[in-house]
Amino acid sequence: MTQFSTADQSGQLPKSAQRWRMPLLLRISAVLHAAMLLLTLVVPAAWGWALVVLGLNHVLITVTGLLPRSNWLGHNYIRLPPASIARREIALTIDDGPDPTVTPLVLDLLAQHNIKATFFCIGAKAALHPALCRSIAERGHFVENHSQQHHHWFSLMGGAGMHREIVDAQQTLATITGRAPRFFRAPAGLRNPFLDPVLTQLQLPLVAWSRRGYDTKTTNAAVVCQRLLKGLAPGAILLVHDGNCAGTIYGTPVLLEVLPMLFSAARKADLHFVTLDHAIPHQ
Repeated sequence: MTQFSTADQSGQLPKSAQRWRMPLLLRISAVLHAAMLLLTLVVPAAWGWALVVLGLNHVLITVTGLLPRSNWLGHNYIRLPPASIARREIALTIDDGPDPTVTPLVLDLLAQHNIKATFFCIGAKAALHPALCRSIAERGHFVENHSQQHHHWFSLMGGAGMHREIVDAQQTLATITGRAPRFFRAPAGLRNPFLDPVLTQLQLPLVAWSRRGYDTKTTNAAVVCQRLLKGLAPGAILLVHDGNCAGTIYGTPVLLEVLPMLFSAARKADLHFVTLDHAIPHQ
């Protein structure tokens, strides 16, 4: 299977791939496991307490994986770098597409307002609509990796399963657009300890978000926009959806009503939209 990195559009992973460093939480967990094993060897009667401690440790790790904005399981971009903050930049990220109905209208809106966005595309959907996926890139936006199938159980996969999902999407999206994605966003933002070493091997930074509008469930555009704008500040990474987008009471994709309000509010606050590729330096 072909491997893709962020640095090579041909699809080959560089020989000098960055080495994975175990996050502090997992290092503490490893020490804790060793300590509980030693305890049960020295004091066999304490095995019950050891199981309780280890059980609580695993609960903590599981809960951490359910927190999309956490950095405890590995590095995770939840805001733009300091240089972007100084320039009063924010990033609009659009997930779960491409969608043949919504995405073309979103692209037209972005063009009208002269704004570039980052699209986290699902590989399988891109394969169904390759011309639309190419159009995203041709219109000056960036296509990034949101897994091949967007399985709801992605966070329950082991390292091999996650690797296959991510690499398949890299191959699909790179073949369609001619550019290998630089960034990865986990389905629903959920993950487990296996994801960080896979992303390190593939040299794909993980990106979450600063604010989200829950536009896949909320049909009121004003409410979605209010969530995105609450506490909006330079460096924010905003999450909306062109795929799986909720509809208003009139049947219009809610995102189409949200974006003009969002763009207007950003202009008034002197905030400038950029892509992740522009804001985050190449390694």
